[in-house]
Amino acid sequence: MSENKNNASIASGLLLVVILWGGNNAGTKWLVATWPPILTGGLRFLFAGLILLAVLRGTHWLGEFQPLSRELRRQLWLRGGLSLAGYTIVFCWALRLTAASHVALYIGASPIWALLVEQRPQKNWSCARRYGAALLAVSGVLVLFWPALKNSSFNLAGECCGLGSSLLWANYNHQSRILARSIHGVEVAANAMWMSGVWLLPFGVLEIATHGLPLDAPHLGVLALTILFGGVVPYALWNSALRHWQTSRVMLFNNFIPLTTTTWAHFVLGEPITTTFCAAMVLIVAGVALGQMDWSKVYKEPESF
Repeated sequence: MSENKNNASIASGLLLVVILWGGNNAGTKWLVATWPPILTGGLRFLFAGLILLAVLRGTHWLGEFQPLSRELRRQLWLRGGLSLAGYTIVFCWALRLTAASHVALYIGASPIWALLVEQRPQKNWSCARRYGAALLAVSGVLVLFWPALKNSSFNLAGECCGLGSSLLWANYNHQSRILARSIHGVEVAANAMWMSGVWLLPFGVLEIATHGLPLDAPHLGVLALTILFGGVVPYALWNSALRHWQTSRVMLFNNFIPLTTTTWAHFVLGEPITTTFCAAMVLIVAGVALGQMDWSKVYKEPESF
């Protein structure tokens, strides 16, 4: 009974995470409409990372704090901070140029790109299933791209940035997995966040010098919400779930993020829910489920053709 309660608590926490991340995507979309995109992303990760690092140092809520060697710090700056900074630039520009729901859906396809990197083609059903999942996801991406190719009212640059952010997010997660062999996962994220903020600050200052920065209570308030409820709180809940459940089980909740982002963007920003988006979401979510789920519990896959 207690295990069922614990599982229900973990699942409730993960549902809250995807709701918060959906709201964060909508909030960031609203910010970058008038704020410099690179500065917006840099400030969010800088402060979220510093807060997470302070919690790690001062409490045991997220695990034990691990002192870092000089080599580990260098790896964090290059693998963690730099790769997250690259993703942040493209992600924030994608949010400025196209719909938040489209960007979230591209990010939702990122596990497929990671699968392709991790496994080379082999003559077995497991590999065929993964590449079939990739084809489904690519089909969904093409569905999103098609209106931009046919209709000038759709922003092709924004869709390209959305796809680019998906690839860069997969790369960041790949680099994080490498770092997590030597460093606690939360510590990787906390350091990568604030380091990426430092990487981005010079570009943010250049944006301010070129375009200015409107400072008012609504913008600062939304920024604070994206830092706290888009970075610190959901990542703490996500990491807590990873302690109790398998990674593949937790990652399945990623499939809900395009849906929560679309809901937030529709009701808060007035973005329409189009049939193109719905068709693309079905294809991409089906591809991710096919590639990520443990199908051995459903049927036994032959070792080879």
